[in-house]
Amino acid sequence: MIGIIDYGVGNLRSVQKAIEYVGEKAVISGDKSILNQCNRLILPGVGSFGKGMDELNRSSLTAYVHERAEDTPLLGICLGMQFLLEKSYEDGENNGLGFCKGEVVKFTQGKVPQIGWNEVFSLRSPLFQNIPEKSKFYFVHSYHAQTTPEFSIATCNYYEDYAAAVWNGKTVYGTQFHPEKSGEVGLELLKNFITL
Repeated sequence: MIGIIDYGVGNLRSVQKAIEYVGEKAVISGDKSILNQCNRLILPGVGSFGKGMDELNRSSLTAYVHERAEDTPLLGICLGMQFLLEKSYEDGENNGLGFCKGEVVKFTQGKVPQIGWNEVFSLRSPLFQNIPEKSKFYFVHSYHAQTTPEFSIATCNYYEDYAAAVWNGKTVYGTQFHPEKSGEVGLELLKNFITL
């Protein structure tokens, strides 16, 4: 069972439908007793970093996410990936969950937000097994992750290179793009996460 963490922010149903499409059960919940029954967790998110973290903290799930991530695979999607870093400068300066070193900053060039399909390259980690280099994924974001090479497991370019996916080297993964909206390669990534 995959647990999709509901803290009041995110397009939860589309993630659930994608998980079910690849043959796994998924439950949307903010109830720890229900999430405790899940052997994988997904932290989705849309909107702004400051407001999103406020909601996560208000839901009293922040400490729970840290606790479960000790031994349970966790996938952050879009804003959920940005939460995995140390801080963001969206809505002022806000602390993240700190699973990966680095910070989230605004694009300084091009049309913002970046919306649409973009190539992802320098793929590594089991999350990208059987996914070709320069596969295209679907992005919607105005801020991006700046991290160090050991935490970046995929790169994208939008006027500058940035981390399209991160990994803490243990159980915590994140994708800036939306795998649930990225067609076959997105579904393949979700399958990989399920079988980690």
